[in-house]
Amino acid sequence: MELLVFGHGGLPVLVFPTSGGRFFEFEDRGMVGAVADRLEAGGLQLFCVDSVDSESWYNRQVPPRWRIARHVQYEDYLVSEVVPLIRQKNHDAHLVALGCSFGGYHAANAAFRHPDLFTGLLSMSGAFDLASFLGGYYDTDCYFNLPTHYLPNLQDPWYLDRFRRNTYVFATGWDDQCLGQNRNMDRILNEKGIPHKLYVWDSWNSHDWPTWQRMMQQYL
Repeated sequence: MELLVFGHGGLPVLVFPTSGGRFFEFEDRGMVGAVADRLEAGGLQLFCVDSVDSESWYNRQVPPRWRIARHVQYEDYLVSEVVPLIRQKNHDAHLVALGCSFGGYHAANAAFRHPDLFTGLLSMSGAFDLASFLGGYYDTDCYFNLPTHYLPNLQDPWYLDRFRRNTYVFATGWDDQCLGQNRNMDRILNEKGIPHKLYVWDSWNSHDWPTWQRMMQQYL
């Protein structure tokens, strides 16, 4: 799979594209340019990966079991190949997962499932309620890849201790179609005692790239 790396050092960030997006989306949409000064100064390094959403969550041509199985394969690629590549190129102790909209789901799921690998999360207009993509199908792989399902029941101190050391930031807008999902995530994390921040912007058309550019400049 293809990916792009921007910057030569600093805080490493694994960037997920939006629904069915490609690895060059963040560059094309001005997100890389929005933090160009930090990239050039060596304070930030972006690792922009590709997606398989059209083969997994959005693939209506195959049964739901195959959709979630394809997603599990994608996560294995991230953990087994991408993260080791990041560690080879960047020796900073931290690693942030970042995404907008559907990419916000990927970022959150990766960060919460692997709090030993990801020390931070920035989700902008994240979409977290994906059960509808599975047409009523449900198994353990579905459960363990839907943060709004597994987080409320999580009791393992290994995870909770790491959650409380990490940094989780959620940003959305008052007119964002994902506002309700972000507030629900905020409620779940509050109930679990997991430190985090939820920022709701008072801006128009908040579910769009110009707003996400400003959010990334402010919170990353």
